[in-house]
Amino acid sequence: MVTPNIPKALRQYQQVSKSGAAYASPHRLIQMLMEGALERIAVAKGCIQRQDIAAKGEQIGKAVDIIGGLREGLNQEAGGEIAANLDALYDYLQRRLLQANLNSDITILDEVTHLLRPIKEAWDAIGETPAPDSTPPTVGAPT
Repeated sequence: MVTPNIPKALRQYQQVSKSGAAYASPHRLIQMLMEGALERIAVAKGCIQRQDIAAKGEQIGKAVDIIGGLREGLNQEAGGEIAANLDALYDYLQRRLLQANLNSDITILDEVTHLLRPIKEAWDAIGETPAPDSTPPTVGAPT
């Protein structure tokens, strides 16, 4: 499993979203980043359809920043090959988003969504797991 570099990812998310990110678990933070990127890509798609060029650029820029936060949050040492593969994917997604912005290309936005959504779904399926050295308290046990 890839252990995220949470402080970097948290700072990136806070730059683009005002939410409960400061109180989120590491697992939830990654979910929020992915949700935020997908949401901004969807909004950018609508902006292209409405020919709102300024808003399109802003939304795609935020999506690029969020994916950058996901990328910076990768723990290359602990994540090994998985982290390296995610890093390459995130790099590709950022480059494709820049191309989509330059060309106002909805097809590229759809491609990025198509690539990012399964990663998010897999992350969601993992669920939150407690740290190996922590055990959940037993109901009714003294604290």
